[in-house]
Amino acid sequence: MSKLEELIAELCPHGVNYDYLLNVADVLYGFPCDATKFNSEKTGTPLIRIRDVLNGITDTYTVEEVPCEYIIHKGDLLIGMDGNFHTGVWKGEDAFLCQRVCKIFSKNEAVILNGFLIHLLKPMMKRIEESKNSGTVKHLLAKDLKGVKVPVPPLEVQREIVRVLDDFTFLSAELSAELSARRKQYIYYRDSLLNFSNDNIPIRKIGEVTRVFSAARVHKNEWTMEGVPFFRSSDVIAAFNGENNSRGKAFISYELYEKLSAKSGKIEKDDLLITGGGSIGIPYIVPTDDPLYVKDADLLCIKKNDVLLSRFLYHFFLSTSFRDYLRNITHDATIAHYTITQIENTPVPVPDIETQKRLVNVLDNFEKICNDLNIGLPAEIDARQKQYEYYRDKILDFDEYREEVAK
Repeated sequence: MSKLEELIAELCPHGVNYDYLLNVADVLYGFPCDATKFNSEKTGTPLIRIRDVLNGITDTYTVEEVPCEYIIHKGDLLIGMDGNFHTGVWKGEDAFLCQRVCKIFSKNEAVILNGFLIHLLKPMMKRIEESKNSGTVKHLLAKDLKGVKVPVPPLEVQREIVRVLDDFTFLSAELSAELSARRKQYIYYRDSLLNFSNDNIPIRKIGEVTRVFSAARVHKNEWTMEGVPFFRSSDVIAAFNGENNSRGKAFISYELYEKLSAKSGKIEKDDLLITGGGSIGIPYIVPTDDPLYVKDADLLCIKKNDVLLSRFLYHFFLSTSFRDYLRNITHDATIAHYTITQIENTPVPVPDIETQKRLVNVLDNFEKICNDLNIGLPAEIDARQKQYEYYRDKILDFDEYREEVAK
């Protein structure tokens, strides 16, 4: 019998008390932030946004005056409140909690440990997320937390659970750190391979090489439940990250697709889509000739051509030099946009096709090793995560204490 089983048998053989989450924990909701005062120059105070919750660190700063009660510290439990209700532990230094992110923490650690809440709330937030309507952007609301009940076992049991589950997450963190180091190495080699500054390689603007176009307008009341897939920037970002889009899928009728494609042009296999609003410059290569339509301005299409391989252009769009270029041409915008004109004027090195093919082969293989869940460290991390979730769900499945049963 494990130490945890012994403690449960001794201290709570008939189950544990359950209480409402808000009786044992407090919630701090993020402060409304002025987006015009955000910057990535590391001036001001680090700012925690939804996208930072999982990584536990941020590269965004604000020069806005920061109320001290919204400062978050290393080890705090944070939850993203839009889209995916990701739960994460803050790993960075003191930072400012922005709106649509909340912090949940114990009212009294003599009753429930913060470390116990961290493991307890991850699956609970997932269940709340899955209960939401998948056809719209999901929002975690205060009323969603009011009805949540949590087990409150004796502190000795909580401490042992935290110790066991922390051991799992520590190993995963070590593997993730190793994978992060490999990805940094990949970025270094990618940037080196795509640096042609000393090779007399011609530089051409994308618009000189191929056609760039946007879609005709589709109104939301024209969306359907089935038909031709209708991609938004969130679909491309989700695909890029290897996730399902939390907004669900969208479609338009085949008749509308034919009508609009006659105006804008059809999107075909090996065309490259790139996000044009919000999180800009994320590339996606169209995998088939199956009908596909996209949201105007959200996504822009760069037609396949014989001068620039789409896969070469894909890797170029991920390079540090391009990301720096993109920041320079959009840094004054409140909401960043990458427009048709800007894409057409984007300079790209154009080595010969055989050189492009060779570089694509090298970078594709390196990217696969770094990101493929069936290879090496990604596979090991995925296996450890599944193992952690299995034991976490098993350990935290307490019977609720009932006095009549105990008697």
